[in-house]
Amino acid sequence: MARPLSLQTITVVKATVPALEQYGPLITETMYRRLFENDRIAALFNQANQQKGTQRLALAHAVLAYAQNIENLEVLGAAVERIAQKHIGYAILPEHYPFVGQALLGAIEEVLGDAATPDILAAWGEAYWFLADLLIAREATIRAEIEAQRGGWTDWRRFTVAERHVEADGIVSFVLRPEDGGPVVAHRPGQYLTLRFDAAGLPGVKRNYSISSMPSDESYRITVKREAEGEASRFLHDHALVGTILETTPPAGDFHLSDNPPRPVVLLSGGVGLTPMVSMLEVLARRHRDVPVHYVHGTSSPAHHALSRQVQDAATRHGNIVVSTFYESGADVPAHPGRISMDWLRTSVPLTEADIYLCGPRPFLRYFVAGLREAGVPSDRIHYEFFGPADEQLAA
Repeated sequence: MARPLSLQTITVVKATVPALEQYGPLITETMYRRLFENDRIAALFNQANQQKGTQRLALAHAVLAYAQNIENLEVLGAAVERIAQKHIGYAILPEHYPFVGQALLGAIEEVLGDAATPDILAAWGEAYWFLADLLIAREATIRAEIEAQRGGWTDWRRFTVAERHVEADGIVSFVLRPEDGGPVVAHRPGQYLTLRFDAAGLPGVKRNYSISSMPSDESYRITVKREAEGEASRFLHDHALVGTILETTPPAGDFHLSDNPPRPVVLLSGGVGLTPMVSMLEVLARRHRDVPVHYVHGTSSPAHHALSRQVQDAATRHGNIVVSTFYESGADVPAHPGRISMDWLRTSVPLTEADIYLCGPRPFLRYFVAGLREAGVPSDRIHYEFFGPADEQLAA
């Protein structure tokens, strides 16, 4: 168990909040510049998030939130778990933490200059290692749990594209099987894979993709939308044929269906955010036929609706899954025209009685997470997947 933070450290860190509010983004930008002077450490990160600037801003918000809540870190527990899960996906190990700590303290000193007194640097050093030790311990536990399962592994493992299926306009599924022929650990429905594309000729490129298949010990399926600016998705669509080698770490993520759903389930997705929902539906249909389920999905048109057959098959097998689909254009009975709205949800699904799982683009999540809270849904019944820098979870 980590030693509690000293009162001196808590006091000093809280006193730095105004400086972090003013200089936080510059501090994290400087931290990453220092950190990436080491090519081995730079290779651990998703460089797409660096190029967009989202990682720097996310970390700035995270550092600020940590300082603001330094006396009540319990409120950050869920965010810390998400960061630990992301670290499993990116194969972050204990030996990597000193590099980050050194870069952070160096950045604080560089940006704040003389204002970065020895007391401030000492306090932030203690605060950093307090959080780092929590993450290291949690990540060790997660890895041990994965390795104890049939097919479990850690670090990167080579997989072969075994099947490729066009699901809709601009959306393709890839079935991945281990090159070594061994079993894989069964994922929890809702979790994702972190793919590394070094073996495919794209060194440094990493992406997270939700698993869209029923858990098994043989393979995983990912379902990928082609993004015009997405280097990884364009490679998968244009070049990932049967036989292509990709690498992945084990399934990760704290967004997943409960092992024993205690109440009705509402699944709510937008666009290609349906991928984890299909995995959940498969499990609900086969293992939880006594649980009432509502699945509500919105997309641009029937031509862009992926995995619709799998959804209908799961609904038929279960017998108590109500499927509602919204198309912005080209809607026909039984689909609904337009977009999903909170007004429709309030009158059509048991919001206050259910656990609600959401996945979709950022505007989709912002609208519905806020709307569900305003509708009186308890926060512990609103579960959502957010694909972005892990540290952004801390600021959410």
